[in-house]
Amino acid sequence: MPPDASSSEAASVAVVFGARGGIGAALVAELKASQRFAHVFAVSRADGFDLTDEASIARVIEAAAARGEIRLALDATGFLHDGAQTPEKSLRDLDAQKLARAFALNAIGPALIMKHLLPRFPRKGRSVFATLSARVGSIGDNRLGGWYGYRASKAALNQLVRTASIELARRAPEAVCVALHPGTVRTELSAPFVGDAHDAVMPAQSADHLLRVIDGLHAGDTGGFFDWRGERVEW
Repeated sequence: MPPDASSSEAASVAVVFGARGGIGAALVAELKASQRFAHVFAVSRADGFDLTDEASIARVIEAAAARGEIRLALDATGFLHDGAQTPEKSLRDLDAQKLARAFALNAIGPALIMKHLLPRFPRKGRSVFATLSARVGSIGDNRLGGWYGYRASKAALNQLVRTASIELARRAPEAVCVALHPGTVRTELSAPFVGDAHDAVMPAQSADHLLRVIDGLHAGDTGGFFDWRGERVEW
């Protein structure tokens, strides 16, 4: 528990969006095992949650808030590939509909989560919203090219987080709103691209890393982009 954690944390709510994914499920398991929160509200498509449906986003957040004060919210959603599309290797692969889909799932959806969630954070005391971004969304760190839609949508997510953090700070000065890079994690999302990567970790390890980083965040870190070691990632 961070040194400035609210004494009311034990009576509050933690919410995990994307709770059926590899990292999301691991985050739910670790939060429940920690018994730090009165309720761990796991949100997934099985609950009618749809990143492309604002009404469903508002509905699950209202249900979570009905359990108590939301002090921690983790967005573990994200889209890289499926049977309909894969990361682009060059400009000739760009497709307007596929780009729009990447932005809908990686940027617009999380933005709507922030729209309905952040105003529900308590005005006083520490609360945290963290969304999973990706180092490939860093413009300054882009030296390989490719993956246009994923890179651009995660860069957009980073800007949305930064902007929302400024507005949030005016209402709740102790709140934290950040983007996190989880590292290379062996999940369904990354499976075709991880291969034999020596630095890849299992979801449980990633969840542990991410929660340790979150525990070390303070109000002065809000609006930042951090990796799984707690180090800042350049924009």
